[in-house]
Amino acid sequence: MLEAIIFDMDGVLIDSEYSYFEAKDSILKDEGITVPGSYHSKFMGTSYQYTWETMKAELGLKKSAPVYIAEMIKRREEIIKRDGIKPIKGAKDFVKRLKTADAILAVASSSPLTEIEKSLTEIGIYTDFAIITSGEEVEHSKPAPDVYLLAAKRLGITAKNCLAIEDSPNGSIAVKKAEMVGIGFANPDYPTLDLVSDRIVTTFSDLDYAKCQEIHQQFR
Repeated sequence: MLEAIIFDMDGVLIDSEYSYFEAKDSILKDEGITVPGSYHSKFMGTSYQYTWETMKAELGLKKSAPVYIAEMIKRREEIIKRDGIKPIKGAKDFVKRLKTADAILAVASSSPLTEIEKSLTEIGIYTDFAIITSGEEVEHSKPAPDVYLLAAKRLGITAKNCLAIEDSPNGSIAVKKAEMVGIGFANPDYPTLDLVSDRIVTTFSDLDYAKCQEIHQQFR
C-alpha cells in the first residue's frame, strides 16, 4: 500500500544540475584542469563532501574539500542570482496535484538543509512537504539509502510503503537499497543516465496520485 511519495530535489524539483556543473568547471579551470561534461554526472545525487573528496583524489587537487565546497557554494549563488531558481518543468504542478489528492509528501536530498528550504520556498512548494531530510543529517551519502530511510522513519511509515522519485544513478540506487519503489525521471534536456528505477518517465505531466499508486502496486 502506497503511503508516501518522497522526492529528490536537485534535478527532480529544481533544475540545478547545470549550476553545479558550471561552478565546478570554473573552479577546476582555475586549477588548470579540464574535464568532460560527463565527469560531473557521476556525482549527481551525492553530498558535497563526497564529491570534493573524490575529485581531490582523482584530479590531484591541493586544497581541502571544505575550501572547494565553500567556493562552489559561492559561485553557485552567483549563478542563481544571475538565472534565478528554476523549477523542473511540470514538477510544481505535479506536487500540487498530489497535495490536492491528500498524498503525504517528503523530500530526501543530498543538498544542505538551508539550501533545500530556500529553493523549495522560492518556487512555492516548501509547505507541501510533511518532512525534509538532508544529506547533512546522515552518515552515508547516496547511493547509500540513509537519507531515504531517515525520511521514512520521520514519517513513521515503512520504507516499502513509499515511492521515491530520482533523476540520478546514485539516487536511484539509494531508493533501491531502501527497498522503496522508484520512479526515475530521465530529463530529456540532459544526457541519458543509467537509472535503476522501477519505472522511467520523461515528464511529470502524465503522473498523478492514482498513477503513482498503480506503479507502487505493480512493483511492490
